Amino acid sequence: MSNPPKLIISIVVSATRILGKAFYEAGRQAVKNAKHTPQGALGNDVAGVGHATSGSVTDQLTRQHRMTLDEAHMILNVKRGETLEQVMKHYEHLFKANSPPPPPAKPAPTPQGKQVPPPAHSHYLQSKVVRARERIEAELKVPELPEVTPAAEASTQPGASAAAKPGPETEPPSSSSSS
Repeated sequence: MSNPPKLIISIVVSATRILGKAFYEAGRQAVKNAKHTPQGALGNDVAGVGHATSGSVTDQLTRQHRMTLDEAHMILNVKRGETLEQVMKHYEHLFKANSPPPPPAKPAPTPQGKQVPPPAHSHYLQSKVVRARERIEAELKVPELPEVTPAAEASTQPGASAAAKPGPETEPPSSSSSS
């Protein structure tokens, strides 16, 4: 009759061993996950701004305004290529919708005698709407800006050779004869 207790003990030991290994592996995975930050993770960075690493004008605007062009279009609920008038129409509507209401001269009583709460407003959303409008306007002004080519960028780098820069410095001095 000593056989059933041995069987129960071996089952308990096996189950404990299995659970111990499972908890150990779960702990290792948790530590590994805590140390790992995915490529597109949001830390102190705004979505998409961390990927704006090239020297292009669009990436510079994204870093400057801390908002991608797609994000600005989503905030204002406009499609790419819409006119500035349409963007401004959406902007004005959203700006007014998130503005604090003017203080009422006299609260209007309700039939039940309860006060009606003022409409909700959000300075945060209002600032996002303003920043989205500024980002779209900045992008529309881009064609006016000169595009920097890699050759022009290399010639403005310190240490670039004088031969790479066209201009009067590279022309040989003219020999003037004094006779």
